[in-house]
Order: sequence, then C-alpha cells, then structure tokens
Amino acid sequence: MKRLMDLVICLTLITVLLLIFIIVAITVRVKLGTPILFKQLRPGLYGKGFYLFKFRTMNNLIDKNGYLKSDQDRLTTVGSFLRRYSLDEIPQLFNVLKGEMSLVGPRPLLMEYLPLYTEEQKIRHNVKPGITGWAQVNGRNEIDWEAKFNLDTWYVKNRNILLDIKIILLTLSKVVKKEGINHQGHVTMGKFKGSKEVI
Repeated sequence: MKRLMDLVICLTLITVLLLIFIIVAITVRVKLGTPILFKQLRPGLYGKGFYLFKFRTMNNLIDKNGYLKSDQDRLTTVGSFLRRYSLDEIPQLFNVLKGEMSLVGPRPLLMEYLPLYTEEQKIRHNVKPGITGWAQVNGRNEIDWEAKFNLDTWYVKNRNILLDIKIILLTLSKVVKKEGINHQGHVTMGKFKGSKEVI
C-alpha cells in the first residue's frame, strides 16, 4: 500500500512539477554551471548505499590549501532560494520511482555516520529513507541529532499510511512557512559526531 501511494503521488508530482524542474535546471546551469545535479552515496534500506540526487546549491570555491570552503561560504543566493522552498529536493522523486526511497521515512544521511549509531538509532534503517519524515515536520534542522534520531525511530515503530499522509500534509505547510531550514550556527545541520552511548 505504501509503495502504491509512493508511485501515484510521485508520478503526479513529477507531472505537475515538470515545468518547475526544467526552470530550476536551467537556472542552476546558468548560475552555477555543471553539474546541474548533486549526486552522493547515501545509506538506504538496511544501510545499503544508493546515489541520492538533488539540484546543486553550492559552488566549488576552495581555500588557499586547495580544500573546499565551508558550506556557508559556498552556498549561493540561488542555492539558498532552492533550499528555502525545498526545490533542490525535486530530483529525489526519481529516487522514489526507482524504489530506493519513499516519500516518507527517515532522511538518508551520510555513509560515514553508519558506525556512529547506537543500536536503537540503527532502527531508522529498517525502512526506506524518505524525502520527508517525522523529524522533518517536528523541527527539521532546528533540533539536535538526538531529538532527530528519537523521532526517526518513533516513526519506524509506529508507521502507517495515515501517519504518512499526515506527514506529507505537514511537510507542505512547513515548506510554505519556510520553517526549520537552518541549524543554529550552520546553513544546514552540523555534522553528527556520535551519541553519548557511542562516545
């Protein structure tokens, strides 16, 4: 039932957002150059890696030592706009079509975080990652990692279709209100360095 809902909503959104997809792609190409899409290996169901796609929001500025500058320095005006309205997430609809993601589920984070999770936190990988999730509608990047993971694991244990529909509707509200985009001191979310139980 969940997969059917994913496919129906996903195909509808791709059709409705096709013009926006094209406009954003052209804008990113003109303002940031290529590649238009940002591709990164992320952990999916049971931690198996897959390539997640987003519209690119940052430039490739490097410091005097040849390293990429901070996210804050590289995030462009266009990128900020795309993130504010979650337009950079649109390509992930194709991840959903491929069955690598669901519309609703814990957000796919970084592969490097996998060894840092507690046994409880690992539960978040017992379902497919989502474009949006329970943590995203309850604070998104405004809450700390512990709270985020608690919300993720709660979702895994209590998931059902009605809850997914509620999360999708709340997500639309959050996007319109532009809530929870940045974490204090960062343009997105600071890096996860492990929980107290792991440290």
